[in-house]
Amino acid sequence: MRFIGNIEAKTDAKGRAFLPAVFRKILQAAGEERLVMRKDIHQSCLVLYPESVWNSQMDALRERLNRWNKEHQRVFRQFVSEVEMLTLDGNGRFLISKRYQKLADIEQDIKFVGMGDTIEIWGLRQSQESQMDAEEFSNAIEELMAE
Repeated sequence: MRFIGNIEAKTDAKGRAFLPAVFRKILQAAGEERLVMRKDIHQSCLVLYPESVWNSQMDALRERLNRWNKEHQRVFRQFVSEVEMLTLDGNGRFLISKRYQKLADIEQDIKFVGMGDTIEIWGLRQSQESQMDAEEFSNAIEELMAE
């Protein structure tokens, strides 16, 4: 699965959003029916994981943690407990709960950003603030690729 690009959208009064058709087609082609939604660990956005990707992430984290270490258990518990399982309705919609809207400072205008194997959901204002300017981006790519 490769989600790429960005698409602006709106939520309705109840907080429902249509998953963009291009992303729905990728999920359908991969046989994915459920998504996992979580607030991003580092930034003010939400992340949609196809269920198989979420399971892989959870397994990778679990492998690095010791079940008998209290701090490791707290990290794992927080990672896995702060999620919502989603299934798209017949129209391709899903609900962004009030709690998640508040956590990610999402209002009616949103942006979906394809991030390879996940999809980010940003409030429109926050998505603009999260972007590098052209020169900063150019310098960062040059530095990363030169290594």
